[in-house]
Amino acid sequence: MKPTILMAPRMPARLVERLQERYVLLGPMERSTPDALPEGAEAAQALLTMGSLKTDAALINALPKLGLISCYGTGIEGVDQACARARGIKLCNAADANATSVAEFAMGLLLASARQIGAAERFVRAGRWQGNSVERMPNVPGLAGRKLGIYGLGAIGARIASRAAAFDMTIGYHNRSPRPELPYLYHDSLLGLADWADVLIVAVRASIETRHAINTQVLRALGPEGHLINISRGIAVDEEALCEALETKLIAGAALDVYEHEPQVPERLKLLENVVLTPHIAANAESAQLAQQDLLVGNLEAYFAGKPLLSPVAL
Repeated sequence: MKPTILMAPRMPARLVERLQERYVLLGPMERSTPDALPEGAEAAQALLTMGSLKTDAALINALPKLGLISCYGTGIEGVDQACARARGIKLCNAADANATSVAEFAMGLLLASARQIGAAERFVRAGRWQGNSVERMPNVPGLAGRKLGIYGLGAIGARIASRAAAFDMTIGYHNRSPRPELPYLYHDSLLGLADWADVLIVAVRASIETRHAINTQVLRALGPEGHLINISRGIAVDEEALCEALETKLIAGAALDVYEHEPQVPERLKLLENVVLTPHIAANAESAQLAQQDLLVGNLEAYFAGKPLLSPVAL
């Protein structure tokens, strides 16, 4: 008999087909709450979800046979880990399967913001480019020799650092602890990193500790020529403070792929010319998606075979 698994969000068709070959697959759910559980969910031994969705104690305890929570993607912030630990439920995620894709996109956002690529495209589309002698866009600092601060030097942050080094940038970072095996300058506080950096990239995990870590004080330290790039989670940035900083030119610009209340994007951000906005697509490279799917399937196979998970998260 096939084991029963429950899919909270809608997942890619290719992955669904693979799962249906091996399991009784229930879902997707309209919302991640006990009242939205499909018929037969009490038999589910594994829950497939995403870190941005709430997987709270109420949902976990409504699944009496649950033994594994598998997050599609790297985020785990929505999972009540204390409840999972108390129940003896295992947790896994996509580890670094999408790290290269996200790092690539981070560099794209860095270029788009610091080199004003979006503004330049709008300049051309509006018919304002009549030759340099009539009107031209102002010069901006290049990237070579500039200081890049990375908040969170994990799998994604380390890949961003290596790519930025190829642009001849100087790399610094703030992390929960130093990484002496890497040749980058460690800062023991986020505020100190922002004060040092010309560009600040947020690559930290979402948690209670990192909520609104990027606040007015940090943005003021980044300064009027500074740029903020966020490819991690929207919760790490105080969006009201960021809007104020962009409107008053407290910082030069920003580029965001994530937002605190997705898919809602503050209207204040949409009205600004000095911010680049994208719809949470940093991990949307085909290679990254296939790698995440392979890892999710591999974790399920390992769990039901009684073997160690491929990418466990310690609880």
